[in-house]
Amino acid sequence: MSFEYIEIERVEKLTKKEFIENYYKPQKPVVITNQIEDWPAFTKWNFDFLREVAGNKTVPLYDDRKTDHTKKVNEPDFTMTMAEYIDILEKGPTPLRIFLYNLMKDVPSMKDDMKWPDMGLRLLKSLPLVFFGGQDAKVFMHYDIDFPNIFHFHFSGEKQCVLVDPKETKYMYRLPYSWICNEDIDFDNPDFEKFPALKRVKPYITNLKHGEMLYMPEGWWHYMKYLTPGFSLSLRSLAGRPSNLLKGLANVTFNRYYDNWMRKRKGQAWLDYKDEVAIKRTNALLK
Repeated sequence: MSFEYIEIERVEKLTKKEFIENYYKPQKPVVITNQIEDWPAFTKWNFDFLREVAGNKTVPLYDDRKTDHTKKVNEPDFTMTMAEYIDILEKGPTPLRIFLYNLMKDVPSMKDDMKWPDMGLRLLKSLPLVFFGGQDAKVFMHYDIDFPNIFHFHFSGEKQCVLVDPKETKYMYRLPYSWICNEDIDFDNPDFEKFPALKRVKPYITNLKHGEMLYMPEGWWHYMKYLTPGFSLSLRSLAGRPSNLLKGLANVTFNRYYDNWMRKRKGQAWLDYKDEVAIKRTNALLK
């Protein structure tokens, strides 16, 4: 048994007015196609190009292991050069992925290959972040710490994107002082016996291909699975809703530091405690 998915709406090239009225204001996800064909990146950005311009850059890497209490929030598992990583991607399936990497800080010339979308949002031009994954690599279900609005552009290959409305957060087994769910949940094959509240969740789904853009509204949960090796670019703006701004501020200024401190102080017992609380608190809603 799996989820009953809702297909994310797909449209061709939107105007600013259409985007604001139909998707930003109602906070509704959408896939936009034919939006970046005029970017030089549309034809230039592939693994050979990245090996040439960024092959010697040291990149942060993550795999599919559960959170390690000895590491800080979002601390990478290890590093290697971009060229070494691309070699691994091209050899076959791998869980290795790059997460939240500001590649254009290391390779500023890549900014000339893109255009900042004029969609009515004030995008943070200092934070164009990239994400890479090998075939079958998965990005754990989470929402972003600062509740941004995100334009997520995919390049090379295909990836599956699963989104969950923040209105359903109460059923997501969210861990205390965190923005991820219980890491024992397999969103490809959910265990509804162990996590019964998930039966009330109706996720949205789409597959992104080269050049397509996914709009992810503020606080939406997302889980990504790379169907082929590929990479994506995320452009973000601050949350537009005051309540989300406040929650994001609390995460950035307090929650992540408190979580890091408790990992150091309590070790694995802290992570086990968070798992137990998430399950007990969420299952209590079903009563």
